[in-house]
Amino acid sequence: MLNKPVLVESLIVFVIVLSVHAVVWDRYSWCAVALAVQAFYVQFKWDRLLQLGGAVFQFRTAANSGLLPASMVIPLLGIAMKERCKAAGIVYFERFGIVVASTGMLVALFLSVIAVGITKPVPTNTCILTGVAGSIIIYTMKHSLTVSEVIEVLEVLLIFVYLSMILLYLLPRCFTPGEALLVLGGLSFVLNQLIKRSLNVVEGRGDPIDFLLLVAVVGVVLLGLFFTVLFIFMDSGTWISSMFFHMMTAVLGLGVIMPWLYRLIQRNPLFWLLQFLFQTQTRVYLLAYWTFLAASACGVVFYQNAKRSSESKKHQASTVTRKYFHFIVVATYVPGLIYDRQLLYVAAVLCLAVFIFLEYIRYFRIKPLGQTLRHLLSLFLDERDSGPLILTHIYLLLGMSLPVWLFPRSCAPKGTLSGAGALVPYSGVLAVGVGDTIASIFGSTMGEIKWPGTKKTFEGTMTAIFAQIIAVALILIFDSSVNLNSSYAWILASVSLVSLLEAYTTQIDNLLLPLYLQIMFM
Repeated sequence: MLNKPVLVESLIVFVIVLSVHAVVWDRYSWCAVALAVQAFYVQFKWDRLLQLGGAVFQFRTAANSGLLPASMVIPLLGIAMKERCKAAGIVYFERFGIVVASTGMLVALFLSVIAVGITKPVPTNTCILTGVAGSIIIYTMKHSLTVSEVIEVLEVLLIFVYLSMILLYLLPRCFTPGEALLVLGGLSFVLNQLIKRSLNVVEGRGDPIDFLLLVAVVGVVLLGLFFTVLFIFMDSGTWISSMFFHMMTAVLGLGVIMPWLYRLIQRNPLFWLLQFLFQTQTRVYLLAYWTFLAASACGVVFYQNAKRSSESKKHQASTVTRKYFHFIVVATYVPGLIYDRQLLYVAAVLCLAVFIFLEYIRYFRIKPLGQTLRHLLSLFLDERDSGPLILTHIYLLLGMSLPVWLFPRSCAPKGTLSGAGALVPYSGVLAVGVGDTIASIFGSTMGEIKWPGTKKTFEGTMTAIFAQIIAVALILIFDSSVNLNSSYAWILASVSLVSLLEAYTTQIDNLLLPLYLQIMFM
């Protein structure tokens, strides 16, 4: 049987799914409910495969499979986007939301079929349930999507299959099946969008900052794949290999990524970026402020490592110490959200590219910084960093940035959505920056009553909910663009459900919680 925390986590996800479809019930709601039911049953098969070591790839062992919560994220995001853009009368993005929802459902269904297929003996009841859910989804897609949209969904599925085989083989124990679904599913969609837009470039159409996101994400992933294959045949820790790494990075960056971006935005990417960053005095002040915060974060890392050197008994940073970075990230994002969201969008993209590039340097032991980064970051490892890559800081950045990147700007004529939707860009700040941080600090220092079957405490969850409500009140005071239109009960319910999910999930909360809060707000 499934253990109690998994059952409660599943119940919370079902409540979120039903809450969304209580507001918007249409043909896609049947698909989402059917997908959730079959994912719940298949999740048990994945958990059993992980316990017995029967999965095809090596997944992260300190957590359950997380298939149900991960399976619902992309479909619910697509459905929420469809409804918002339909209300705004933007047909193109309404169709785009349908494609996103259909893609998420098909990719999640594929992962379920894999689990059922490799389970021995074959689980007859689960097979029937998966078949029924698949039939409902395919029937709905047949009557909802055009031929070109069906081809696009199948393209993403094909990319997902190939990326899964490559990255899960190269990166053992870095993901659970649910985290792999989220990360690789999102990456597959980004790659497909970049290919599609590159083949259909129309001058003056599309926002350059969206193209920057697509090219940056695909560029750093392709860079990592290239060097992974290269360093199979040579030692990455030598000076010659390190010089070759830096040289090839420059060649690929200037010879492939820059021309690719030039084709999409129809202007010199470097000149455009410099002009964008220093366009107004407000942006200069924000960049200076963020530079100071980045230096402060580096100072925390150096100070904690110096402290470790003097205290030989202390090998790992405490939970409270790791949450310093959450406070720094909140201090980074809030001014950007209030004063210049486009600048925050671009800065987050650049920061993600830098984080991933530094992780390559650490992983491949590239001189002169590789070994130093390994030593400095080892202090902040936790049980979720069980694979060859350290991903928790990248997940933190993604959790804060995804609500900003995924905000449907084209469907918000005044730059903001109405009601609780106005808080969508703040989802990462509220769920991770405030809620998760406060829950961890108060739970670990003052918590006594534990939620059944978990290490999380009742006090931590309650203080997290209270802190997020206070944060919403402060956002209302300082951000004049936010108008909640009396949707306070929905906001309280959304924050409470996501905080309960934080208490029971064993997945990467930095990635999962902001997406669910964004879905509820949208």
